[in-house]
Amino acid sequence: MKHVIALDVGGTGMKAALVGADGTLLYEARRATGRERGPDAVVESVLAFAADLRAYGQEHLGESALAAGVAVPGIVDAENGIAVYAANLGWRDVPMRRLLGERLGGVPVALGHDVRTGGLAEGRIGAGKDADRFLFVPLGTGIAGAIGIAGTIEAGAHGYAGEIGHIVIRPDGPDCPCGQRGCLETLASAGAVSRAWAAASGDPDADAADCAKAVESGDPKAVAVWLNAVDALAAGLVTALTLLDPRTLIIGGGLAEAGETLFTPLRAAVEERVTFQKLPHIAPAALGDTAGCLGAGLLAWDLLSTEVSA
Repeated sequence: MKHVIALDVGGTGMKAALVGADGTLLYEARRATGRERGPDAVVESVLAFAADLRAYGQEHLGESALAAGVAVPGIVDAENGIAVYAANLGWRDVPMRRLLGERLGGVPVALGHDVRTGGLAEGRIGAGKDADRFLFVPLGTGIAGAIGIAGTIEAGAHGYAGEIGHIVIRPDGPDCPCGQRGCLETLASAGAVSRAWAAASGDPDADAADCAKAVESGDPKAVAVWLNAVDALAAGLVTALTLLDPRTLIIGGGLAEAGETLFTPLRAAVEERVTFQKLPHIAPAALGDTAGCLGAGLLAWDLLSTEVSA
């Protein structure tokens, strides 16, 4: 059965699949990245996982994978197939496409940025599948974005498009590792909510999920922390929709798991802020933590289509 290898490399774990031509997941697996062993070991873990997936396909699907797609975090030079930098994995300038191609016997390999790759999947087969223009914003440890246009993701001239997490919302706000102050992700990410709720509750182990539960139970301290984050998020999103005019705004990541505890006040806060802008449909992501892996599969099939048409 014809298939491709799809790999989504995260900070601590990897999700992988063998994906059929119709998008069917023919086999799924997960492994740790082993980042505690250093960046070289992480790269080897990725290569070994891909090789094992290729072997599985040969044995159980009757043929080898036609291509591979891999989504990685950090700064990515997709055009040249280089994983430029990832702080949480420690690697720099890894020629991932070449290394994977060599390990997989010369099959074509597509490399993508994790958030843009997840956005590709949400746009084509997830919450944005009927939208010609969408913005995908996952709210995790940080905040990033993927700009969807007619079934593709806009990477920008230098591969940095969609970095909504570094829009400055409050210039006197917390320091951000990027060098600015008051960036959106310092105020409205799951990581930011976790820090704020740990401080407000006095429990150093409390996180954003705990805050959401406390909001649902009516805890006034939790409500204050939550609404502060929602207000910041709405400010950042209105800036983004002013620039991009998306038809659909897709919110994913850990905070989105709070459901209407997030979406009800967020929709109200965005609506309150818009003036001349058209209000987009605001929807939760549909694919969960499989989006990156599914997107990597789409990258691989797209690569094959491009090679055939060329």
